[in-house]
Amino acid sequence: MITRQKLRRFLQRAVDVRDIEIRALLWSFAYFFCILCSYYILRPLRDEMGIAGGIKALSWLFTGTFLSMLVAVPLFGALVARFPRRRFIPYVYGFFIANLLLFWLLLTLGTYKVHVARAFFIWISVFNLFIVSIFWSFMADLFRNEQSRRLFGFIAAGGTAGTVVGPSITVMLAVPFGPKNLLLISAALLGVSIFCVRRLVRAADDFKRSEAMARSSPEAWGAPKPADETAVIGGGILGGITELVKSPYLLGIGLFFLLFTSTSTVLYFEQAHIISATIGDPGQRTRIFAFMDLSVSTLTILTQLFITGRFIKYFGVSAAVSFLAVVTMAGFAFLAWAPTVIMLVGFQIIRRAANFAVTGPSRETLFTVVSREQKYKAKNFIDTVIYRGGDTVSGWAFDGLHGPLGLGLASIAAICVPISALWVGLSWMLGQHQDKLAQQAATPAPAPTTALAE
Repeated sequence: MITRQKLRRFLQRAVDVRDIEIRALLWSFAYFFCILCSYYILRPLRDEMGIAGGIKALSWLFTGTFLSMLVAVPLFGALVARFPRRRFIPYVYGFFIANLLLFWLLLTLGTYKVHVARAFFIWISVFNLFIVSIFWSFMADLFRNEQSRRLFGFIAAGGTAGTVVGPSITVMLAVPFGPKNLLLISAALLGVSIFCVRRLVRAADDFKRSEAMARSSPEAWGAPKPADETAVIGGGILGGITELVKSPYLLGIGLFFLLFTSTSTVLYFEQAHIISATIGDPGQRTRIFAFMDLSVSTLTILTQLFITGRFIKYFGVSAAVSFLAVVTMAGFAFLAWAPTVIMLVGFQIIRRAANFAVTGPSRETLFTVVSREQKYKAKNFIDTVIYRGGDTVSGWAFDGLHGPLGLGLASIAAICVPISALWVGLSWMLGQHQDKLAQQAATPAPAPTTALAE
């Protein structure tokens, strides 16, 4: 039987966590597990809906997703402006649960199949980015900068576990239970995530009560910052855009995401061309994709549980944020030299694991030093509109280079090398600036003079 003391000892061996942080750490782990498990149950169904909606319409579905983001982000901004986080986060997940139930009803009735399939494909692409963006905004709001460096890797492992369990549920239940009924399981997991949010809000209340201890005890240094859970963030519905435009730091993060998603899309297109041209058997292609997913998940969760927090702590945010860009630059160089299946598979496994295990959690620490409005609004705009915009632009760019211009896969990979080098420099600068902002926030304000105090 696992006792509380045994659990505490295990956690403190795996991650540099303090007693006061354990409850919030475990609820955060469970919260991320639930939302990614919910999404990964649906992801195979999304791919099926993409086929059912017509393969020739896929390009327009990606465009529809981007346009949907442009509509959804201002609506989310209005919600954030009017309600405190303890209310608007459950509201968003409740809205997605209602959507899932509606899609389940439409699929059960079997009406307008093609239109429902296309709508579901676009919806789930929006759903995925929103639930993850809100999660990390909440984490950046709940934990201090110093804590994020120690704990975000372990918390991210909860999501990785969800990416393993979710597809397993789909594999086991898709046939006997029926694909459309998987939406009910996904909705139930989102319901559990709302429960996790409420428990985390209670943990934040405990953190506030411990703030006095954190100021006087070195052992408790870095306790989460107190936040008024009833406070409304305020601002306008387009606050995400305005906050982004007026902050060079946030603009740099936006460019980081644009380079990340653009290189990811190019690599995805390279993967599709190389594997389809080399391996004709669909079964063999499926085995390769499954091997890649399994390798990435295994490597990622081991790294997140035991290495990520310590890597960020000892090497710093700059090194961790830059790690993925360095891997990408080297990977495209090797792919330009030898665009083979073996090279591609190795590159994809290392790159995706580097993103999920090291750069992803450290990237979220960049938002721990900005205002609450920037954490929820500007971050959401970056995570959704800029992310999907980069997908759309880079996808059309690849088609143009490979089609009308006639460039080969090796040449396109070579073009990505200097782009990745630019990304490395930007990543390092963002990490350095994050350190500077964190030091400024940690520096106590000078005591007021007697005259001012009076």
